[in-house]
Amino acid sequence: MPALAEASTRAAFFLGGFGMAAWAPLVPFAKERAHLDDGALGLLLLCLGAGSLIAMPLAGALATRLGCRAVIWAASLMICAALPWLAIGASPLWLAAALLVFGAGVGAVDVAANIQAVTVEGAAGRTLMSGFHGLFSLGGIAGAGGVSLLLWLGASPLWAMLVAAAIILGLMAGFGHGLLSHGGADGAPLFVLPHGRVVLIGWLCFIVFLAEGSMLDWSAVFLTSVRDVAPAHAGLGYAGFAVAMTLGRLNGDRVVQALGGPAVLVFGGICAASGFGLAILVPSSAAALAGFTMVGLGASNVVPVLYSAIGRQTAMPPPLAVAAVTTVGYAGILAGPALIGFLAHATSLPWAFAAVAGLLVAVAASARIAGP
Repeated sequence: MPALAEASTRAAFFLGGFGMAAWAPLVPFAKERAHLDDGALGLLLLCLGAGSLIAMPLAGALATRLGCRAVIWAASLMICAALPWLAIGASPLWLAAALLVFGAGVGAVDVAANIQAVTVEGAAGRTLMSGFHGLFSLGGIAGAGGVSLLLWLGASPLWAMLVAAAIILGLMAGFGHGLLSHGGADGAPLFVLPHGRVVLIGWLCFIVFLAEGSMLDWSAVFLTSVRDVAPAHAGLGYAGFAVAMTLGRLNGDRVVQALGGPAVLVFGGICAASGFGLAILVPSSAAALAGFTMVGLGASNVVPVLYSAIGRQTAMPPPLAVAAVTTVGYAGILAGPALIGFLAHATSLPWAFAAVAGLLVAVAASARIAGP
């Protein structure tokens, strides 16, 4: 597999993270422009997830039939078309339609990039998946940070989104020709019910994405309500998690190559579970921050190892297996905050975090799924 294919895969992951995160700084502007309350905004944001969940299974089948290049190009154009409308849409209906298109584009890029990654890693004969996923994390930092910087410098939301779209098109122009023109066996059906080893891999990804979603939506709440941290500093919990995850992934290929996938799953699950335990059991804000950082470090390479396992399983064609696992995992991010909220309401937020820690121990116990 030529080096260009590896570079193009990294560019596709960076593009996916960049495109998804570029929208985040616009949320307050959209809320004000469309005169939405918190409840209406929450319902509106579900459209992004709905678009992704609809597109992901289709992206797997289309990548198999048309190739990863065609799907990533089409999905990137959908993202670029949606971003400006997200910046100027003034009605809930218009924003909902734009978010559906945007979510579909983001979801399709995610699936097709992972299909490309499985193929490229298999052809290279060495571990590459963690580095690929690390570029997604870097893209997220660049997307959210870059758009925030443009807005801080006085750019309008529309101009910020036009710049973001231009960057995405520039990435595709520079690296798109290195994406694979094939994606797997010909004649694959549009949908195959997940079965065999793929089901377990999907649920393990669901657990890890559930942990990620709990950090995104509940770490700041935990710090303010349980550890009495000032609201202005509550974002440090997720920041520590995100930085640790990004650094862990960028260095993960060497770790996986040295220790093997099963050992990484054992360490990752136990480290992430211990991070939750530290935050829950030690009544200190510093301990909570350290614990959330441990969650990021532990979780960083679990999903890449599981995606590598998808490429080695034979129960399903890898492209369709990637689409199935990505869809199930993404459902963890979407459903995670609500599940944590339900458990916290029924018990308490520390007990809800403890439940997530228990599920992460189950991930460690399933290390054999990673194979040799």
